[in-house]
Amino acid sequence: MHGRGGRTYFCRVSSTSSPTDVSDSNTTTRVHRLADLTWEDVLRLEDPVVAILPVGATEAHGPHLPLGTDVIIAEAMAEAGGARLAKERITSVILPAVAYTAAPFAAGFPGTVSTPVDAVAGVIAAAAEGAERAGSRVLAIANAHLDPTHVDCLRGAVAAVSAARRIAVAFPDVTRRRLAERLTEEFLSGACHAGRYETSLVLAARPDLVRPEIAAALDPNPASLVDAVDAGHRTFEAAGGARAYFGWPAEATAEEGRRTIEILGEMLAESVREALGGAEAT
Repeated sequence: MHGRGGRTYFCRVSSTSSPTDVSDSNTTTRVHRLADLTWEDVLRLEDPVVAILPVGATEAHGPHLPLGTDVIIAEAMAEAGGARLAKERITSVILPAVAYTAAPFAAGFPGTVSTPVDAVAGVIAAAAEGAERAGSRVLAIANAHLDPTHVDCLRGAVAAVSAARRIAVAFPDVTRRRLAERLTEEFLSGACHAGRYETSLVLAARPDLVRPEIAAALDPNPASLVDAVDAGHRTFEAAGGARAYFGWPAEATAEEGRRTIEILGEMLAESVREALGGAEAT
């Protein structure tokens, strides 16, 4: 989705394995998972510290991708961003991912969990408070769930935290034109839910969870979610996605996924650098 005149739309401009090796000798002491640390480990983290919160959803992603697709992508983005920051001697702590949020477009499909719209706002506020108390300078949000309701809520939560707390917030919103244009052609088309874009990302990050024989047999679905939202549709079924996918999943490749994860990681790192600069200036 993307932002057009301040509005948010799908895709177009508006883990056990990972393509990023966070154990590399240059990054191993600078990229951590919060859930693996003790509270005393947190005290010993080398400054500057950035807390990275992966944000996804549990929702239908076609017949070929897992319900946790957005979480997989968000965690891959967080790891790629953390690895880049580590090379600049910035410590990253990857928080446990948000897996439940508003997902009304997919709510009609079994397995989708759609929460009230303000649920994610409370999680963002709590994460910011905890990160600030632990000494983090920045809370970075690696978001991969692009339902318009969720993105609007996320933007509001970021603004509220920025106004109320000292910790800086980095949120590379890929639905904004300047970032979306760095992603793939399908992403820009608006037909990109569980299509080539997301299938490639999961092939790169968690190939064991992709059903490749099903993906290869899926016909293209070029229906644009941008146009669907403009027309007032609010579900995948109404938008033309009877099987909860849009785009060209049969064309997905792990190579494209790896390239895209690196781009997403660089976007996150850039946003963190900007936030750190602003925090140091205040």
